[in-house]
Amino acid sequence: MAIRARVLIFLGLWLLTSGVFAAPDLRVEPPNWWVGMVSPNLQLMVHGEEIGQSTQVLVNSDDVRVAEVHRAESDNYLFVDLELQAKAAPQTVELQFQKNGKTLARHSYELKERAQGSPSRQGFSPADVIYLITPDRFANADSGNDQIDGLSEGLNRSEPGGRHGGDIAGVIEHLDYLESMGFTQLWLNPVLENAQPDYSYHGYATTDFYAVDARMGSNQLYRELSLDAQARGIGLIKDVILNHCGSGHWWMDDLPFADWINFSGTFSPTSHRRETLRDPHVAAVDQKAFSDGWFVPTMPDLNQRNPFMAEYLVQNTVWWIEFAGLSGVRVDTYSYPDKTFLNKWSQRVMLEYPNFNIVGEEWSENPAVVAYWQAGKNNADGYRSFTPSMMDFPWQKAMVEALNNPEAWGSGLVQLYEALSNDFLYPDPYQLVIFPDNHDMSRIYTQLDEQDAHWQMAMVLTLTMRGIPQMYYGTEILMTNPGTDDHGVIRTDFPGGWQGDDVNAFTGAGLSKKAKGAQRFLRQLLQWRKGNEAIHHGKLMHYVPRDGVYVYFRYLDRSAVMVVINHSDEARSLEPAIFSERTAGFEVAKNVLTGVSVTLSEALSPMGKSVAVYELQPE
Repeated sequence: MAIRARVLIFLGLWLLTSGVFAAPDLRVEPPNWWVGMVSPNLQLMVHGEEIGQSTQVLVNSDDVRVAEVHRAESDNYLFVDLELQAKAAPQTVELQFQKNGKTLARHSYELKERAQGSPSRQGFSPADVIYLITPDRFANADSGNDQIDGLSEGLNRSEPGGRHGGDIAGVIEHLDYLESMGFTQLWLNPVLENAQPDYSYHGYATTDFYAVDARMGSNQLYRELSLDAQARGIGLIKDVILNHCGSGHWWMDDLPFADWINFSGTFSPTSHRRETLRDPHVAAVDQKAFSDGWFVPTMPDLNQRNPFMAEYLVQNTVWWIEFAGLSGVRVDTYSYPDKTFLNKWSQRVMLEYPNFNIVGEEWSENPAVVAYWQAGKNNADGYRSFTPSMMDFPWQKAMVEALNNPEAWGSGLVQLYEALSNDFLYPDPYQLVIFPDNHDMSRIYTQLDEQDAHWQMAMVLTLTMRGIPQMYYGTEILMTNPGTDDHGVIRTDFPGGWQGDDVNAFTGAGLSKKAKGAQRFLRQLLQWRKGNEAIHHGKLMHYVPRDGVYVYFRYLDRSAVMVVINHSDEARSLEPAIFSERTAGFEVAKNVLTGVSVTLSEALSPMGKSVAVYELQPE
């Protein structure tokens, strides 16, 4: 008998007599946790060959108790409920998986200390302006990660829907630019692993919920981005996907439960009929078609009614907030997951972080539909949400139509006025995120037919209106998508983000005179806005548009801002008495864009197609 064979037999006999089998490789998620959380409960999803045969799980710490062990339908999963004592110290514990007294596997699990002030972290607010970036299209600072073994899609910058190479390092490299512009929050389209064969750059087909895509960087680099941004007064908002995963997700070849994916893992398209969630006359089959249906075959729809899936998604959100020091999350396709789950998920997140902020994407132009999901809404069906903010799609549509349509009795700026009059539907309209465009629609300069005056009006409206403003990268240099609504074109590379670019928007080299002017205009507004309390915390009062002129005020007890938009082609004269309710106690109005002051006792004379922002100064 060969020596190697005798050694293997001896090793096998030793393993049997010692009660230890060859340990399987284990994947444990969440990969770590923290002591001192509000909820003492932690559920581990353990994946490994036949780990589900375990009959007992032991832990070597008095601070941690194994409360319950759940077997899945697949023998390769085990769900372990742990209870952490309130006094638990940071430590590494050993989990021992046993079958009939024999150890199948061991796993070291780290419980970390929370960062100081983590529970009371401040979420994004109306004092902020959010800058939205599609990271694959912003800047490529690390060409070494353009092609990664095991991730099939590599660099193809000539293809609008291909990967262009932008990465987290590119965002870090240009944080100074964001700070100099005046942005105070950063929202990145998803950066988690998307091991899909094509169209993976957008990030919305997650294949690993706990790992940054290696073509973007790493978990540690993502955390570094957050810390570097914080040092510049910029918070980081994570794009969270609760509705679906990518078809290339590691668990798709071995689902823990048959109902882990809706429609038993078989593609069935969603109806997109979000009205079924609130319809008092709805048929159950229609509600199921919306909530359980898939977007596309490459995005399997997750079943949040499965309690283990629900807990997995809750903990994943909390893990990233704690790990990366986030200031907020944006929830993709907000209404598509199970609505009961959304209630529990939002409550759990806000319980851990009471001052945090969550914004949901409910793409509806009906304010009643959007309002349904905001925290504090008293819905007729008793449904309660804990999500503080929603994306204000009704406002976005109204603003674009108001600027594009001619001034008449029922069109023009009155359309925006009427949209804002629906604010009574929202529990807190000041917490809504307002935006001129985003990554899923044509660029605002394109939507406004490249009318410069209208673009300026849109920027002023977004940055001075009630709500939390969000700008899409490139808006400041008039990026467009003429003649197409292809998302790959809408998400064009930011000039200067790639070595050899002829134009560099970060430095201004090669930018057109018009683009430079737009960039200066927006920078001036943003920097001014950072220090204006009336815009951050003030109430809104607006006046019915007259002769194409819309006037509104943001005001506190002793400070006020007056915005005047003349959408007509002609100069107008505004009698001061009309606005006395808000101008009383103020004598002078200083135009923050020009520096010129006017006396409030005299008529204002806005030029045609103009916008002005005035700070009111007391008598």
